[in-house]
Amino acid sequence: MARSDYLFTSESVSEGHPDKVCDRISDEIVDLLYKEARKSGMDASLLRVACETLATTNRIIIAGEVRCSVEAGRLKSKVRSAARKAVKAIGYEQDGFHWKTAKIDVLLHEQSADIAQGVDVGGEKNTEGAGDQGIMFGYACRETAELMPAPIFYAQKILERLATARKASEGDAGKLGPDAKTQVTVRYKDGKPSEIVSIVLSTQHLDESLNSKDVRAIVEPFVREAVAELPIAADCVWHVNPTGKFVIGGPDGDAGLTGRKIIVDTYGGAAPHGGGAFSGKDPTKVDRSAAYAARYLAKNVVAAKLADRCTIQLSYAIGVAEPLSVYVDLHGTGTVDEAAVETALREVMDLTPRGIREHLQLTRPIYAKTSAYGHFGRKPGRDGSFSWERTDLISKLKSALGR
Repeated sequence: MARSDYLFTSESVSEGHPDKVCDRISDEIVDLLYKEARKSGMDASLLRVACETLATTNRIIIAGEVRCSVEAGRLKSKVRSAARKAVKAIGYEQDGFHWKTAKIDVLLHEQSADIAQGVDVGGEKNTEGAGDQGIMFGYACRETAELMPAPIFYAQKILERLATARKASEGDAGKLGPDAKTQVTVRYKDGKPSEIVSIVLSTQHLDESLNSKDVRAIVEPFVREAVAELPIAADCVWHVNPTGKFVIGGPDGDAGLTGRKIIVDTYGGAAPHGGGAFSGKDPTKVDRSAAYAARYLAKNVVAAKLADRCTIQLSYAIGVAEPLSVYVDLHGTGTVDEAAVETALREVMDLTPRGIREHLQLTRPIYAKTSAYGHFGRKPGRDGSFSWERTDLISKLKSALGR
């Protein structure tokens, strides 16, 4: 029997966290290559990107495999420019990490022919295989309007609100730096989030004279605004910059790598994760696209009121188009048989890699904005971003289930 009264905690990190800087650069490069493909007339479905970024004190190293329309000499120049623009947008202009002066090494090369042959099978519709083996999970629940777990949702919102305030210099928020992380503990009663009982926040500050009390005075109004939909307990424990000063931040303080924040990117530990990172990958990589599809399907199951909670697992083999398995867990909250839902999901959506990309229209430059504040629980954009957050399968799902 599931517990009904308990505490659960999730953490998030800001766009200026060293690992998130790397995620942003990697995804900016994915977007860059989709834009270049459009300019050149290249079939976007043929684009391949697997881009990893390392950042440390005034140094950025970008490596990986690509198949694109940009010749090698121009590619390095464009990638460097995209990286600098990303770092500038985040807000790094400090001595140890500056968008203008950081040295950038670009070590991108052609995609492996062995990997390519597993994906480019035949060239006919739906015959291409998955870019790798793996398992992917999607999750949705009724804890927020966005059908996300409350702890990760509010952890993300806190940092997103602080970033907006910092960039607009609202009040004293201009004294804060780009690097930050937070942790939110929620009390559940009768299985539902009732209040926030603990908030941990560490944020870089540019004014060296600030202490923990000063920083709390700056951030607390924005924190309360961000979590306004869920009460903060009267005896909530706050830890704001608990170690004291936090002046040296970002890659100057700690090296960053693409793909190290996979739980932050998804459900904050409230649901399983298959293990594959998202950023820097084009959507032939099922690590990314199938995780988006699984979230999309889980969200539609819950939005259709077929369950209050839904976990979906998809599995793939490299070079094989159809998923090896589709698994659904409704956590005892469903109004329909789980095996019937598994069958219905295959009916309402083509779950081959090509089918997912076409259904969610993923071959677009929509990825940089996913690199911070979560890939899920976001509002679908007019540019096609976050298409996996739509709830447009409700009627098809109900029909497939005879509802």
